Amino acid sequence: MPTIVVDVMPKPEILDPQGKAVGAALPRIGIEGFSQVRQGKRFELTVDGEVTEEVLAAARTAAETLLSNPVIEDVVAVTVEGA
Repeated sequence: MPTIVVDVMPKPEILDPQGKAVGAALPRIGIEGFSQVRQGKRFELTVDGEVTEEVLAAARTAAETLLSNPVIEDVVAVTVEGA
Protein backbone atom coordinates (compact mmCIF):
# COMPACT_ATOMS: atom_id res chain seq x y z
CA MET A 1 0.00 0.00 0.00
CA PRO A 2 1.29 3.47 -0.75
CA THR A 3 2.12 5.86 2.06
CA ILE A 4 1.91 9.63 2.11
CA VAL A 5 4.66 11.13 4.26
CA VAL A 6 4.18 14.55 5.85
CA ASP A 7 7.24 16.34 7.27
CA VAL A 8 6.66 19.21 9.70
CA MET A 9 9.37 21.48 11.12
CA PRO A 10 9.32 24.36 13.59
CA LYS A 11 9.35 27.76 11.89
CA PRO A 12 12.91 29.17 11.77
CA GLU A 13 12.10 31.91 14.29
CA ILE A 14 10.75 29.44 16.87
CA LEU A 15 13.11 28.12 19.56
CA ASP A 16 13.80 24.39 19.26
CA PRO A 17 14.93 23.11 22.68
CA GLN A 18 14.91 19.46 21.56
CA GLY A 19 17.12 20.28 18.59
CA LYS A 20 19.47 22.27 20.85
CA ALA A 21 19.71 19.35 23.29
CA VAL A 22 20.56 16.93 20.48
CA GLY A 23 23.08 19.39 19.03
CA ALA A 24 24.79 19.72 22.41
CA ALA A 25 24.88 15.95 22.90
CA LEU A 26 26.53 15.12 19.57
CA PRO A 27 30.06 16.31 20.49
CA ARG A 28 29.80 14.55 23.86
CA ILE A 29 29.42 11.23 22.07
CA GLY A 30 32.18 11.98 19.58
CA ILE A 31 30.15 13.20 16.62
CA GLU A 32 31.55 16.46 15.26
CA GLY A 33 30.93 18.74 12.30
CA PHE A 34 27.33 19.79 12.83
CA SER A 35 26.62 23.41 13.72
CA GLN A 36 22.86 23.17 14.30
CA VAL A 37 20.17 20.55 14.78
CA ARG A 38 16.43 21.13 14.37
CA GLN A 39 13.93 18.46 15.29
CA GLY A 40 10.65 18.04 13.46
CA LYS A 41 7.83 15.56 13.06
CA ARG A 42 7.11 12.90 10.44
CA PHE A 43 3.64 11.48 9.82
CA GLU A 44 2.98 8.43 7.65
CA LEU A 45 -0.53 8.12 6.22
CA THR A 46 -1.23 4.70 4.67
CA VAL A 47 -3.54 4.98 1.69
CA ASP A 48 -6.26 2.44 0.96
CA GLY A 49 -6.06 2.19 -2.81
CA GLU A 50 -4.50 4.55 -5.32
CA VAL A 51 -2.95 7.92 -4.51
CA THR A 52 -4.97 10.38 -6.56
CA GLU A 53 -4.84 14.17 -6.65
CA GLU A 54 -7.87 14.18 -4.34
CA VAL A 55 -6.10 11.96 -1.81
CA LEU A 56 -2.99 14.18 -1.94
CA ALA A 57 -5.15 17.27 -1.49
CA ALA A 58 -6.80 15.67 1.56
CA ALA A 59 -3.36 14.84 3.00
CA ARG A 60 -2.22 18.44 2.46
CA THR A 61 -5.35 19.72 4.19
CA ALA A 62 -4.76 17.35 7.11
CA ALA A 63 -1.11 18.46 7.26
CA GLU A 64 -2.01 22.15 7.38
CA THR A 65 -4.94 21.90 9.80
CA LEU A 66 -4.35 18.90 12.09
CA LEU A 67 -0.82 17.52 11.79
CA SER A 68 0.91 20.88 12.22
CA ASN A 69 0.38 23.98 14.30
CA PRO A 70 0.49 26.73 11.65
CA VAL A 71 1.41 29.35 14.24
CA ILE A 72 4.76 27.74 15.06
CA GLU A 73 5.32 25.03 12.40
CA ASP A 74 5.70 24.73 8.64
CA VAL A 75 4.66 21.76 6.53
CA VAL A 76 7.88 21.26 4.57
CA ALA A 77 6.97 18.21 2.47
CA VAL A 78 4.06 15.99 1.49
CA THR A 79 5.45 13.06 -0.52
CA VAL A 80 4.35 9.61 -1.66
CA GLU A 81 6.37 6.48 -0.89
CA GLY A 82 5.77 3.00 -2.20
CA ALA A 83 3.32 3.99 -4.93
